[in-house]
Amino acid sequence: MKKIVLLFLFASLLNTSFAQDEKIQDLKKGVLKAMGGKKNYDKTNIIQWTFFGTRTHIWDKKNQVVRIEYLRDRTIILLNLKDKSGRVSKKGREVMAADSLKTLCLEAYNAWINDSYWLVMPFKLDDPGVKLTYVGEQNTAENKPADVLEMTFEKVGVTPENKYHIFFDKESKLISQWSFFQTIKDTKPRFTMPWKEYKTYGKILLSGSRGERSLGDIAVYDKLDPTVFSSFEKPVLK
Repeated sequence: MKKIVLLFLFASLLNTSFAQDEKIQDLKKGVLKAMGGKKNYDKTNIIQWTFFGTRTHIWDKKNQVVRIEYLRDRTIILLNLKDKSGRVSKKGREVMAADSLKTLCLEAYNAWINDSYWLVMPFKLDDPGVKLTYVGEQNTAENKPADVLEMTFEKVGVTPENKYHIFFDKESKLISQWSFFQTIKDTKPRFTMPWKEYKTYGKILLSGSRGERSLGDIAVYDKLDPTVFSSFEKPVLK
């Protein structure tokens, strides 16, 4: 009798696990299709955006370099994302001290990691180390029904202790909201923000509105002059 009960429980757990995995895959496929597809994202060579009015990124995905301009103190960083090396200009003067340069480049790399996630996270749900768990159905802050995935990280990124709840709109399949938790153990989020104002850039959709805050100056380019990523001079974008 005990063996029968154990077999029943085991089969039930397998079915539940399979159903959850299937749901997660459906949500990932749905949002990627709605946003233009992973292939079109991979073929998008250069993305520009300004993070909450503080710093502008021009990210060459193909060549893994980024130009970051801090708008408040006129700092410009030309960063190689492969090895975190680069050049830095502060208030019109290039930083030459090795220790300072290394520190500033690492800070810029961490800023790019953070800021790019706020923009292109839906395309990164399959990244190595990302763990997704189906939470269930919930309403967003705007009282719209959504499927919710919990996102955690396994020893990847610069803040692997963080946790997110990602809300997938049932009609559009797009991400409509996310909640941020400082640690995996937290039960209440530090903040909850909407993902709004999706627009087409090139062949993909991107969202700029996070409620009271926004990601501005969003644009995509097939090609830019290489000096955008090698010179501190004001770039010509076209």
